[in-house]
Amino acid sequence: MGESTVSIKLGVIGGGVMAEAILSRLIAQELYSAQDILVCDVSPERLSYWRETYKVQSSLDNQSVVAANVVLLATKPQVFPSVAQQLQLGSSALVISILAGVQLEQLESAFKGHPVIRAMPNTPATVGEGITALAIGCSANDDHVTLTEQLFQAVGDVVRVPDSMMDAVTGLSGSGPAYVAIAIEALTDGGVAAGLPRAIAGKLALQTVQGTATLLAQSELHTAQLKDQVTSPGGTTIAGVRTLEKFGFRSALIEAVQAAYLRSQALAARD
Repeated sequence: MGESTVSIKLGVIGGGVMAEAILSRLIAQELYSAQDILVCDVSPERLSYWRETYKVQSSLDNQSVVAANVVLLATKPQVFPSVAQQLQLGSSALVISILAGVQLEQLESAFKGHPVIRAMPNTPATVGEGITALAIGCSANDDHVTLTEQLFQAVGDVVRVPDSMMDAVTGLSGSGPAYVAIAIEALTDGGVAAGLPRAIAGKLALQTVQGTATLLAQSELHTAQLKDQVTSPGGTTIAGVRTLEKFGFRSALIEAVQAAYLRSQALAARD
């Protein structure tokens, strides 16, 4: 069953990649001590990894988080109903969910009387460069929100949105890393088509995207301003931009976000 639980400030149900991204940085930044964290998972091997790597408490029994001040739900969303039935939480526990597609209304119904916050981080959180959207439940107060923001600021930036916008968040920042990866791959292929070795083309493409994002973030330039600065009359960049417009680059990205948004809505409705 793992270590015996002594004191629990943060209980985590589901010890997967996103939970590890969050907890590893919380521990590294000393926002939580390892001994104050309990991780529950169905896999003994995974729990052994958690104990050996992070020195946290662990358990196969989800109900072990009953005494935690904060409970982070990080399981697969399809097991949420069974997990919710298992939990009899302390009256003051804050419940934070990162379960995709599980709406705030469902969470508040499952944990009546508890402050609940729904969070949606994205995969760059695993390297500390994520963006997390928070939807705040009716019973959550300012202290709960501040604590949750601190938790997710350990893995990137944080924004607040109404729960009704979470499907749109899924379509943009949740699915967005895939769109960016495809764009980098396409830029690399373009470099290869122009005669560059693939390794060099890949490095140029990756750093160009990363550097541009950093420049935009730090300079606070509007994207159109940066584009105009790079685009000289009759030059190479405007020739490339014209071709992007011809083949619907911007429209394709807009449609991709819209399609992912609609799919997220459909999946939530089905569940």
